[in-house]
Amino acid sequence: MADNSNADLVVAISTAGSPEEARRIGAALVAEQLAACINIVDNIQSIYRWQGAIESAAESLMLIKTRANLIPAIEGRLRELHSYDVPELVAIPIGLGAQPYLNWLLASTGARGC
Repeated sequence: MADNSNADLVVAISTAGSPEEARRIGAALVAEQLAACINIVDNIQSIYRWQGAIESAAESLMLIKTRANLIPAIEGRLRELHSYDVPELVAIPIGLGAQPYLNWLLASTGARGC
């Protein structure tokens, strides 16, 4: 399981307005080594407050496996690539995991990592 070298690992969450947009963003983040892997869950239903009104929309959820120190760069790329005025981006620390997988995650983001 995880050790201190994994303390920097997070799963970041974002949504996109379509499966195509999620795939385009995901491909860019992985190609740029900002993420090791992005899982895309299509056809989620989001209910949220936007500009004073309650809205509902079909979206695609992106689960972005990365390092915490790459979140600012991911945020910048989301601002460039995303169709939303305010793209969602929240990160949850990875406390434990299979060490071979976590090692792969670290190596896959190594060019821009710690």
